[in-house]
Amino acid sequence: MVYVMAGRMFSRKTMSLTSKQKEKVTKDVKRHEKDSGSPEYQIALFTETIKKLTSHLKKNPKDFHSRRGLLKMVSKRKKLMSYLQKVDEKTFKKIIKKLDLKG
Repeated sequence: MVYVMAGRMFSRKTMSLTSKQKEKVTKDVKRHEKDSGSPEYQIALFTETIKKLTSHLKKNPKDFHSRRGLLKMVSKRKKLMSYLQKVDEKTFKKIIKKLDLKG
């Protein structure tokens, strides 16, 4: 879908995840139905967004603002993963396996 505002054309394609994409990604890692803050949930969302941003940066190598956002997300995910590893190593290993991440 394309929108025209002030003489410019914009597509509906964004780098953020839609609610359907979030549901698809997090359905296996949720602790309960209304879970939105557990480390597992956040790691799953960060992983999907990182994949999306990585593909965007392959097409647009000069997009430095998005690159900075990507690096911040990778750092946040790394911190969450180290926290999860300290608190619950069993869940950490399960998440690593499900999301195909390096541990």
